[in-house]
Amino acid sequence: MTDLRRRSFLLGLGAAGVAGVAGGAATTGVAMAAADGSGDHQPRFVPFEGAHKQGITAQPVPALGLMAAFDVVSGDRDGLREMLRELTDEVRGLMAGRPPQQRSPAYPPVDSGILGDLPAADDLSVVVGVGASLFDDRFGLRDRRPRELVEMPFLANDRLDPARSHGDILVTVEANHPDTVQFALRQVMRRTRGHLVLRWMVDGYARGSSGSGGSTQRNLMGFKDGTANLDTGSRRAMDRHVWVAPADDEPAWTVGGSYIAVRLIRMLVEFWDRTRLSEQEAIVGRHKLSGAPLGNTDEHAQPDFAGDPHGRLTPLDSHIRLANPRTRASEESLILRRGFSYTRGFDAAGQLDQGLAFVSYQRSLERGFLAVQERLKGEPLEEYTVPEGGGFFFALPGVRGGSGYLGEGLLR
Repeated sequence: MTDLRRRSFLLGLGAAGVAGVAGGAATTGVAMAAADGSGDHQPRFVPFEGAHKQGITAQPVPALGLMAAFDVVSGDRDGLREMLRELTDEVRGLMAGRPPQQRSPAYPPVDSGILGDLPAADDLSVVVGVGASLFDDRFGLRDRRPRELVEMPFLANDRLDPARSHGDILVTVEANHPDTVQFALRQVMRRTRGHLVLRWMVDGYARGSSGSGGSTQRNLMGFKDGTANLDTGSRRAMDRHVWVAPADDEPAWTVGGSYIAVRLIRMLVEFWDRTRLSEQEAIVGRHKLSGAPLGNTDEHAQPDFAGDPHGRLTPLDSHIRLANPRTRASEESLILRRGFSYTRGFDAAGQLDQGLAFVSYQRSLERGFLAVQERLKGEPLEEYTVPEGGGFFFALPGVRGGSGYLGEGLLR
């Protein structure tokens, strides 16, 4: 590495540290600029250090996402610790744009070379979570399992494929370009190949609409997805609904982390495309083009469910009304959604294999995702969707300081 590149890299690390300290204000500003179109976002190196994994809240959401679940094959807790240290070092370098190490051409290169000799800023973030299966007898961690972390059960309408479900470790990668995402995946797998075996993977995109409707992304059913999402720039909202707190009935190491619900939901898009628009909108509870609640023109208007007790405007079994009925009780079940669309070609029957990789972060699975899922049980949208995989995981808390590593509190 030349002196100039070394100085550039160290300056990048310094900037990342400053951004981490001022993360709340910086994130809010970026989110507002993305929402109202008042500024052009410049790709950045997302800070690695902090109390929380900043890839969970970084705004704007990058265009591409990938989730890879792994099984741990380390023989003991020391092996698990070594894996987490190696993973941490690799993720820290990836998120900071660390240039590749140069060594003798007599050996394989230390990276794939996809991003060249000096990776550019691309909003790359990596979030690492652990599954319930990690807390079996292999590593002596049974008494440190997060209280609500269990293997995701079969829920309403599920046809879970074991080959696309669960796992010991979940790695979530987001960035703006395919080469950045693939580079990060291959580097993580290269660095941990003695400890992790790939179990399942899904990748896709989360691009917002380019039309006049604004920046809210659309799912593959053509409806805006995420209009009423939590404000990641609000520390109060994040503390209340997303981050595990010291007062929670959880192991001490979990503070600053978050429960993850992942659902690989296949959408029967060809069946949906043959459904009348009026029926589609009644099922969802929003106008398709504008994204506004039924009877409104503003995407961000609050639906008046109290003034429509019999569902004449917004059907009582519409998706938005069941998911968030806007009651005092349902305020406790708000979740942070950060999923993406996927497409896997077509199946043996010649039907398109497309859908939503639903991802939510929440302080409590019971009060968050599971409470919402219970309200949605039997909704008309089930006729057009089939959950086929995913799992429950716990996002590890952030790392403070250059010597710390992901999962350090868990293994202490």
